Amino acid sequence: MGALDHLPDFFDCSGGGSKHKKRKNLQTVEVKVRIDCEGCERKVKRALEGMKGVKQVVVERKANKVTVVGYVEPSKVVARVAHRTGKKAELWPYVPYDMVAHPYAPGVYDKKAPAGYVRNADDPQVSQLARASSFEVRYTTAFSDENPAACVVM
Repeated sequence: MGALDHLPDFFDCSGGGSKHKKRKNLQTVEVKVRIDCEGCERKVKRALEGMKGVKQVVVERKANKVTVVGYVEPSKVVARVAHRTGKKAELWPYVPYDMVAHPYAPGVYDKKAPAGYVRNADDPQVSQLARASSFEVRYTTAFSDENPAACVVM
């Protein structure tokens, strides 16, 4: 880098004294919203389409999921849905079933999740995966096929 690259840092000719604005990145935000009917779907879609920076809004009624693509912040999208529609909204808490090591562990499996999805295990609100206690380990290894001499019943 040369000396000319550092000159704009010393001299500001904009006159307003404004700082440089960070440009938001194009991102995809997924939101969980309860959508019962076409009216609810239309209400949520209109609320988000009017937001500055939104490029595309996709509503999946059966999954209760709204996908927003644009130059937006996730927290502002959730706040906009909650304020404009009066519905409870949260960031999409589910991941595909294949992405989780133990999909049926407590805190990960969710009956309300759409088909093929489980709750995200990295979410801080979700409890840690269940660990087997030494009591459980002793009994599961006693009836193991690798150790047939451990149990006389077998």
